[in-house]
Amino acid sequence: MSTLAWKFNRLKLMGPAEIVWRVTQLAQKKASKIGVGLAARPPAPSLARFGATFVGALEGGDGIDVVALRASADAILAGRWNVFAMRGLNLGFPPQWNRDPKTGTVAPMKLGKAIDYRRESVVGDIKYLWEPSRHLELVTLALAWRASGEQRYAAGARLLLESWFDQCPYPQGVHWTSSLELAVRLVNWAFAWQLLGGADSALFKGEEGGRFQRRWLDNIYQHCHFIRGYFSRHSSANNHLFGEYMGLFVASVQWPCWPESTRWQALARRGLEVEAVKQNTADGVNKEQAIYYQHEVMDMMLLCHHIGQANGAGFSATYLQRLERLAEFVAALMDVGGNVPMTGDADDAQMVRLSYEDGWSPYRSLLASCALLFNRGDLKHKAGRLDDKNRWLFGSAGATRWQALADAPEKPVLAFPEGGYYLLGKEFGTPGEVRIVIDCAPLGYLSIAAHGHADALSFTLSAGGEELLIDPGTYAYHTQKAWRDYFRSTAAHNTVQVDNQDQSEIGGNFMWLHKAQATRVAHIPEGQAQLFEGVQDGYRKLADPVLHRRKITFDANCNAIVVKDILECRGAHDIALHWHFAEGCRVEAEGADVVAQGERNRLRMSSPFGGGPQLLRCSEAPIAGWISRKFDEKSAITTAVWRGRIDGTTEIETRITLDVAGDVVSGKSNI
Repeated sequence: MSTLAWKFNRLKLMGPAEIVWRVTQLAQKKASKIGVGLAARPPAPSLARFGATFVGALEGGDGIDVVALRASADAILAGRWNVFAMRGLNLGFPPQWNRDPKTGTVAPMKLGKAIDYRRESVVGDIKYLWEPSRHLELVTLALAWRASGEQRYAAGARLLLESWFDQCPYPQGVHWTSSLELAVRLVNWAFAWQLLGGADSALFKGEEGGRFQRRWLDNIYQHCHFIRGYFSRHSSANNHLFGEYMGLFVASVQWPCWPESTRWQALARRGLEVEAVKQNTADGVNKEQAIYYQHEVMDMMLLCHHIGQANGAGFSATYLQRLERLAEFVAALMDVGGNVPMTGDADDAQMVRLSYEDGWSPYRSLLASCALLFNRGDLKHKAGRLDDKNRWLFGSAGATRWQALADAPEKPVLAFPEGGYYLLGKEFGTPGEVRIVIDCAPLGYLSIAAHGHADALSFTLSAGGEELLIDPGTYAYHTQKAWRDYFRSTAAHNTVQVDNQDQSEIGGNFMWLHKAQATRVAHIPEGQAQLFEGVQDGYRKLADPVLHRRKITFDANCNAIVVKDILECRGAHDIALHWHFAEGCRVEAEGADVVAQGERNRLRMSSPFGGGPQLLRCSEAPIAGWISRKFDEKSAITTAVWRGRIDGTTEIETRITLDVAGDVVSGKSNI
């Protein structure tokens, strides 16, 4: 898509107020080219007071995996970095901060706000360029120093920072373009500052140490000043705005060193309170309709409250109630094996990295945090254990409270009507569990719906904690357009595609034009005969409009699922039903049926529609048979497709039977 076409699509999604605001922002950027409105000479900071400690006190390490932590820190000092799909990348120490580690492109050193970071020819892959400069690795070095006392880690932290100050001077280069990137960097600086000893750190001793401290504080002021001037507003006021408020709040609490600090803190606090309610439904679903971004927003909320509370400035009951509801939604989606459907976009971002142990899960970690925060034994049960991140946050006192908190069995919320998700299933939290998660949600948040996928009325299925039918994930963002478009397409989800089109219309990498609307008709999640019914109108846009109605019936007696897709129309249309199987499934066609054998469970799927199933694996024409568990990584799965042509209103039936290990079924299916 050309830059002009993107701008035209973007303009169509703006209202008059946003257009005026963006013109004002453009004028502000133009003025900054001649130095107007910049913080080139930060005022001298007051060193009289700094924020209270918010890193938990640990007695003798108290369960921290110090070996894994030090291995990560040693790799950084040796110049080996992990950046998304590129593991053990030799970037040196310190690295070249303005060189894209993936493509080798060196970004221009001019006014950051004048750089078009969306253009790969200018900056390379911006996600790879930005990620190291979030400075999660700085915290790794600070943690290693705190855990071991070895001075080389503290010295490495100082060298890393000084190299960044040298190579990324305010306001030049790509690291001075996105307020969210600055905000995440501030959070990591706050953790590193405290872990390295705070204002009394040995790194600040002597004349040279004093100069280093002043240089760091000057950069902190410039970060806050930049964020305050460039908040994400209007159709961009999603998780970016929340993150920007987070960075400004944490920085103004940790470093109340300037006259503006009080105003910054008050502004950020008000913004966080408002956005916590605005961006998250009352029943606990983040409105971006992307579960990984729900995790990110939850982490932002948790960190802000944790840091604020340590400084006598915790957040309101309404804010905390919304966080608790968000945790309940994550718990409901998570199966007994800890798997969470990969709904919507995901970029693998962490606000701060405090855990290095094998098998760490961001979702289980958040549930553990919320178990401690809200005294919830059921969330403790879902989390499974207290991870290192929570040990660093809550300290030995938190570990003691964790041990004292009694486990409670899972009783998941089965309906999220405002958020748009519904569950069917049985024996939740046991080896005989069947968990069906149905997406009847809006496409995404605000007019651009940036992180949503065209997945209305799709569903995922797991049995006994083993994923069977999955959402394939995200894979790409700013680059590789064909793959970016595929992974968020209708064909990449377990639902119906009409005339080879998506339910919603893509307008750019983070933009949707026409948007499908999904509506629940019925939901009966209890008992032996369970039902969900919903409709979506995404194909009403066609010359011959099509309304898609889906009925999903689950017979808990015999683990049978019947999916009826009713396509209401007058004319002829090409129809495709896509089913995406987890990578652990061995999938084969048996006549008109598909049989998927997992590690412990077995699924049989049959439909009389079309000419029988087509199995696609690692296909590039058409793109199908792929999953992306991590950003910029993809691997093979099997996608089964039933294709056919209809003429007028038609009902298509798909039958799924499960053999679930650990579950003894009884009776004959009545559906």
